[in-house]
Amino acid sequence: MNRTFVIWILAFVITAGSAVYQRVTGPTYPLSGSVQFGAGSVPYRLERSHAGNSNASVSIVVPDTSVRGSVEWRRYNSTDWWTRTDLRREGPTLGESLPLQPPAGKLEYRVTLTRGADSLFIPADGPAVMRFKGDVPPVILVIHIVLMFTGMLVSTRAGLAAFTGREFKEGLTLWTIGLLTAGGLVLGPVVQKYAFGAYWTGWPFGTDLTDNKTVAALAAWAAVALVQRRVHRPALWALAAALITLAVFMIPHSLFGSELDYRGTPPGKGGVTKSVSFFTPADANERAPHGGGHG
Repeated sequence: MNRTFVIWILAFVITAGSAVYQRVTGPTYPLSGSVQFGAGSVPYRLERSHAGNSNASVSIVVPDTSVRGSVEWRRYNSTDWWTRTDLRREGPTLGESLPLQPPAGKLEYRVTLTRGADSLFIPADGPAVMRFKGDVPPVILVIHIVLMFTGMLVSTRAGLAAFTGREFKEGLTLWTIGLLTAGGLVLGPVVQKYAFGAYWTGWPFGTDLTDNKTVAALAAWAAVALVQRRVHRPALWALAAALITLAVFMIPHSLFGSELDYRGTPPGKGGVTKSVSFFTPADANERAPHGGGHG
């Protein structure tokens, strides 16, 4: 089999694996699992991201009609009192909705199931956090994702050239820079604007890791572009840049992202959009998915 083809396949596998890892470990990935309650096992899937201008639905399939439920919610990182609403049963499903929030607004919530004197919290170890965002036109979102994925793919392929030095091509550096620039610095802010009302919340205006990691990857490849014709083994520089790119893009998606600051605003009102920093108090559910039963 052609060696170049094998390298591209390997680059694709690494890129796809890192993309999946980044997605499923992010704080907006649905929280799922199952619990034993009532007459059997109760599977659940709690959404942690909602787009659009509608309320966010919460539902759990519980065929046992003797089980009732409720959902409690409040604005995240606020001093609000908890609001409790009974879940409505429609066949085997218990469901209700959480009130729409402005883009970048968040609600923390949890479901309570009851059967006679028994009760159970879902999640068991603390509320889930739902982040609201505006709709992004599908064509813009798809092109953004394709450009970023392809940029990561070419970056990985360029880095693998370090193991077959004669196959390193300077054009791979330029393609990586071009794809990451178009996907991350051009379309990235457009997606951010549609979703959260701000073009850029990374450095120097904030600490949004989604924005900042794009800058870090581009800086690494810019360094390669500057020296690749001046050094003896440019493939080693490309390998270093590819590893940096891989490392920053494996940071969970949406970690320390845009968030409304509700402090000092009454319920029903918006807040000030900010990006969460490493020093912003955050519930463990927001920083990372739960370990047990996470799908």
